[in-house]
Amino acid sequence: MATRRLDPYSLRLFASAAEEGSIARAAAREHLSASALSRRIADLEHAFGVPLLVRSPLGIRLTDAGRLVHARGLQLEAGLDALLREVQSHDGRVSGLVRLCANESSVIGFLPERLQRFRQAYPEVTIALQERLSDEVLRACLDDATDVGVAVAHAVPAGLDAWDFADDPLAVLLPAAHPLAGSDSLRFAEVAQQPLVCVQSGGALDRQLRERAAATGLPLQVAVAVHSFDGVARMVEAGLGLAILPRSAARAYAGAPQFARRPLAEDWAPRMLRLYALHKTPRPAAVAALIEALRA
Repeated sequence: MATRRLDPYSLRLFASAAEEGSIARAAAREHLSASALSRRIADLEHAFGVPLLVRSPLGIRLTDAGRLVHARGLQLEAGLDALLREVQSHDGRVSGLVRLCANESSVIGFLPERLQRFRQAYPEVTIALQERLSDEVLRACLDDATDVGVAVAHAVPAGLDAWDFADDPLAVLLPAAHPLAGSDSLRFAEVAQQPLVCVQSGGALDRQLRERAAATGLPLQVAVAVHSFDGVARMVEAGLGLAILPRSAARAYAGAPQFARRPLAEDWAPRMLRLYALHKTPRPAAVAALIEALRA
């Protein structure tokens, strides 16, 4: 019996259909006609000898075999991308694509200048940067969905390597006319008595503040919760509350005279950002070069 060959491109198209839940939406995403994409998936089903999709007027859903092909297909695509990067690293040039996943405070506070210097040193390397919560960054590293991650320092999970990236302690942001703005620094108990503007509910900083409040018996008076540090600055500027946020974010979004920034005088206020990467030997040259360039 002749061996049926699998086409990586068809696997990618199948993954798009699985993720979109629709042949038409997947075709638009991949810039193909719906009929062409449907034929590719039919060829895959012929190669495997089993149906991968259940088609209906409401869309498509995966069969059990389809779910397996989707998961393994994503792994194969990631492996092929890694192979390409590793081969490119052996031709004497540092080139190729490096996937970088980073939390918001590193993106706004530290990465732009460091990436610009890296780009000048390695013009043939392309950086694909995605912003994620710190927990999501670590998961992406463990899943080999990113080559390098930047996140708040945690206990290093098994299988990852870690390096210091930047010191980014917590600070208090408040309107310049606020009564507490006259202090050189502020304790958490003082801030917790005020209405607060919180960021990224469920994120690392949000959890830390709620844990500290619970440990000290101080109920947080959350006035408003937003998804980004620039949103925090706007809410504080409007007088809706005070905020505890990384110093880098306070500098980036609240440098105007209407704001006051004060250190948070607590032993847990120091905050380190770290680089994380899945342990590999050897690393692709471009990945190793980026890690070296970003290390503190």
